[in-house]
Amino acid sequence: MDIDSMENKEGLIWYNGELVKWQDARVHLLSHGLHYASSVFEGERSYSGKIFKLTEHTERLFDSAKQLDIDVPFSVKEINDACYLALKENNLTDAYIRPIIWRGAEMGVSAPNARIHCAIATWEWPSYFSPEDKLKGIRLTLSKWKRPSPETIPCKAKAAGLYMICTLSKQQAESEGYDDALMLDWRGQVAEATGDNIFFISNKEIHTPTPDCFLDGITRRTVIDIAKNQGFKIIERKIEFDELSNFEQCFITGTAAEVTPVSEIDNYKFSVGHEIKKLSDSYIDLVNNWQGD
Repeated sequence: MDIDSMENKEGLIWYNGELVKWQDARVHLLSHGLHYASSVFEGERSYSGKIFKLTEHTERLFDSAKQLDIDVPFSVKEINDACYLALKENNLTDAYIRPIIWRGAEMGVSAPNARIHCAIATWEWPSYFSPEDKLKGIRLTLSKWKRPSPETIPCKAKAAGLYMICTLSKQQAESEGYDDALMLDWRGQVAEATGDNIFFISNKEIHTPTPDCFLDGITRRTVIDIAKNQGFKIIERKIEFDELSNFEQCFITGTAAEVTPVSEIDNYKFSVGHEIKKLSDSYIDLVNNWQGD
């Protein structure tokens, strides 16, 4: 979806407790969130009118805000209700939902008196990767950017500033003909893709990096539960990059990506086996039959 279409869409956005026209949902030029990245957000999916694990997402939004010393002027229930209101008023059932909270207009690194703003936008969402790529597996390349030490960032917050290196990594990967990038952490160990968690399959074992410097994704935890029910042994551990040759299959998980197989990471090749398809089918069945929180 191009930038112009996002700016000029028809529809309504929930903005500080009111519904406003899409084009009227404006942010002040001197917003602290724009200059200093004091902003947190969520990415959610609605399937047949039900937002998958909405309360879990909203609670993480509030936890992210707390980590950035932001006092949200709404309750979890009010944000949940607003998400469904935005869906309803835009006549959407299968959609992406983006709640966001940010500090308003105030200059200076410290901004204790800045007004806290909340907004929720929702729109139709096609597949994050093309259906063809999802069938054959997407291609990743190694990013030059690394996930930093948890001593340097609020790594458990879904904060806007933490996505700067994700943008740089993914844009570079796409410019080189890849679909996405794999990011290592500051130790040189496997971390995640630019917006998704990563898993590797060897026989009936699934190996995945310990989320000690990146988000323990909601989709990640959901797929781990599904895999355990399918008889997989889940091993969360530190994974060195040169270990990738030991794995037969690889996939990523995320709200947008759902369960997407990976066919290669630079010189490492992976098959797209029935194990990943079964995990993906089970995940899709779960979200499509979600009855709400």
